[in-house]
Amino acid sequence: MTNAPHTSDEFNPLTTLDDFDNSNDFEYERRFYCRDFPVELRNENPPALIVQSYFVHEDNFALRVRLQSSRVTVTMTPDTDALHTVEKWRGSFSRAFVTVKGPAVGGTRYEAERPIDPSVGIELVLRGGVPIVKNRYSVWLGSDGWSVDVFGGDNYPLIVAEAERSGPVTNLEIPQFCTTEITDDTRFSNDALAHAAFSEWQESFEKELGANGPHFLQGFGHNRHMPHTS
Repeated sequence: MTNAPHTSDEFNPLTTLDDFDNSNDFEYERRFYCRDFPVELRNENPPALIVQSYFVHEDNFALRVRLQSSRVTVTMTPDTDALHTVEKWRGSFSRAFVTVKGPAVGGTRYEAERPIDPSVGIELVLRGGVPIVKNRYSVWLGSDGWSVDVFGGDNYPLIVAEAERSGPVTNLEIPQFCTTEITDDTRFSNDALAHAAFSEWQESFEKELGANGPHFLQGFGHNRHMPHTS
């Protein structure tokens, strides 16, 4: 574990709900299961450390608290414990959010996210919910910004890549490291992973993938696959 330099992203207590446009409370994304994430892309920028705890997860509705830090780099392993990470690095978490989510339909999901004081967020995570821990890498590939989540703890060695836009994600250039699309697979939502970790069903999923092969949704325009990264 090493300290990573980064810029200030402190919580602003003067922010009010009037500063938010509630009409944007929807996310449009396509998500992909990855067996690996190229080292050269990992090294482009240090990841954000994220710990988030789910207080509600039922029928694809969710309520979570997220803590985020760009000040430290924590290696994700099967032994990376979410709550221990919060305790050890609590002074490094400078951003926190409370988020409510509705069910995902066709790559679209209602998501209302609001910032809260990090000190309050830390105490909420330590006191309740079901937590997960991950590193989030942000990379620009083709014409899209991608978020690549590398999970630790019981969700290790899961890697999920997602492309998110302000509208439906159509005519997408898909990186070669994306093994298969999971946009419509609720098992891979973070709220589902908090309650049924990837390690519990990884073997059955890989057998399923081997039998059926990868698939990519065809209802979002023309899928294009990027060349291999060098």
